[in-house]
Amino acid sequence: MFLLILTFLLAFFLSLYGVPVARAAALKYGIVDSPDGRLKHQREPVPYLGGLAIYLAFLISLAFTFEFRHDVLGIVLAGTLVLLLGLIDDFGVLSPSIKLMGQFLAVFVLIKSGIRVNIAVLPDWLDLALTVVWMLGIINAFNLLDIMDGLAAGVGFVCAACLLTVALLNGDQTLAFMLTALAGSLLGFLRYNFRPALIYMGDAGAMFIGLMLGAVSMIGQYQGSHPLALLSPAFILGVPLLDTIFVIYMRLSRGVPVFMGSPDHLALRLRRHGFPVPVVVSLMYGASTVLGGIGLALLFVDMQLAAALVGLTGLAFIVTTLVMKRVDVTVPGPMQAAGPVVAVPADVREERVPS
Repeated sequence: MFLLILTFLLAFFLSLYGVPVARAAALKYGIVDSPDGRLKHQREPVPYLGGLAIYLAFLISLAFTFEFRHDVLGIVLAGTLVLLLGLIDDFGVLSPSIKLMGQFLAVFVLIKSGIRVNIAVLPDWLDLALTVVWMLGIINAFNLLDIMDGLAAGVGFVCAACLLTVALLNGDQTLAFMLTALAGSLLGFLRYNFRPALIYMGDAGAMFIGLMLGAVSMIGQYQGSHPLALLSPAFILGVPLLDTIFVIYMRLSRGVPVFMGSPDHLALRLRRHGFPVPVVVSLMYGASTVLGGIGLALLFVDMQLAAALVGLTGLAFIVTTLVMKRVDVTVPGPMQAAGPVVAVPADVREERVPS
C-alpha cells in the first residue's frame, strides 16, 4: 500500500510540475488551439501538450515504483504509439483513415503482448474481434469526450478510481500500480485544466487515456455470481461510451455525417440548455461516479438485482436521450457566449473519430 501511495504522489507532483513546462513549450513553438468562432470560443489560443505531461508523469512514476513486466511493457508501448499519433494529429496533418490505421497498430501491439478479451465461452476469433471493437471504441470515446474544461480528465480520474477499486479487490498489483499512476497524473493535470483551462490535453492525451483505461479494464477480473458481471467495465467507462452513442444517434437522426463536427454531445447540450460549465462538468462527474458504482455493484449483487440495475440504467439513458434530443443546438445559445466555454471541441479539428 505504501508503494501505491508513493506512486500516486509521485505521479501527481510530476504532473503538477510538468504541465506548466509543457504549456510554456507549446506557447513558445505555437502548438495552440485557436478560436474559430464556430465551436471554439475561448478568448485566446490555448496551448496543447498537456497529454505529453500526463504521459511522462505516468511513465516516470511507474518506472520508479514498479517493475515493467512483459504485459506492462505492451500496454506502455501501445500507449506511446497513440500518444505520438495524437501529437501529430494535434498539428492537423493526419487524415481520419491514417489515424484509424495508427489506432489499429496500437491495438495489434496489445494483442501481441497478450492484452486481449478472454471470455472462456467465446471462440478465439470472437475474443479478438471484441478486443479490437472495445479498444477502438474506448480510445475514440475519450477523444470525443474532450470537449469542455476539465471534462475528459476528470471523468478519466473517476474511471481510473473505479477500476483501481476492482484491481485492489482482486489483489492485482500490476493493474493497481498502473491505475494509481494514471490517476495521480490526471489529478495533477486537472489543476491547470479546470475552467478556464490554461492548457489542453489534445488528441495525444485523450487517446492515451482512452487506451490505458480500455486496456486495463479489458484484462481486469470481473468474477461475479452471474454473467452480467462482465458488463462491469462497460458501466465503469459508461460516460464516454454513452456520450459517443448519443452523438452518433443524434448526427444520424439530424442527417449530419457521423464524422463531421457538431455540438451534439450531452455536455454541450446541457450547456446550451443554460447550465454553467462547472455545473455541466460536475453533472458528468456525478454520472460517471454513479455508473462506476453500478459497475462495481454488478460484481456482488445477485442476478435479479443486477438485471434491474442494467435495465434501469438503459431506461435512464433512453429518457436522457429523448430529453436532450429536444435541446436546439442549431441556434445561438449560452454555448456561444464569450469566454472559454468549450475547452477542446473534439469535433472541430477534422473530427476526432477516424473514418
